[in-house]
Amino acid sequence: MMQLALEEAERAETDGEVPVGAVLVIGENIIAKNHNRSISLADPSAHAEIQVLREAGKKMNNYRLPNATLYVTIEPCLMCAGAILQARLARLVFGAPDPKAGAVVSLFQVLHDKRLNHTVATESGILQEACGKLLSRFFQKKRVIAPTDLIAET
Repeated sequence: MMQLALEEAERAETDGEVPVGAVLVIGENIIAKNHNRSISLADPSAHAEIQVLREAGKKMNNYRLPNATLYVTIEPCLMCAGAILQARLARLVFGAPDPKAGAVVSLFQVLHDKRLNHTVATESGILQEACGKLLSRFFQKKRVIAPTDLIAET
């Protein structure tokens, strides 16, 4: 399933989006798969996880998905972790940690906070190298300065 999430992340990159992909399954059935679309939809909430949760909710005709597992290429942010809790997912599997914005193990541990009324089983490191390289490569390309940008104005 993580390989399918990686394929979705590659689609995001092709579309000029941050390359994050997600797949939601119940049992062996793929319910939804999608990728980041924040730029193309002009929607800051259109992260891969949110897109998948929206699609799965519609397909299942329920905003709660208690038997579902979500596979995502990077550790979810705080917004996505909150949506995962609201959907009552059973399990989250992610590839690479996100030390700058991760809300599962890196900055926050939202999905394991016993003060909340739901917790989510998590697993990380699945295809971590491939997931991490995809994101690193994307942001390295974004940081490259074009030679014309180096010409001083006279």
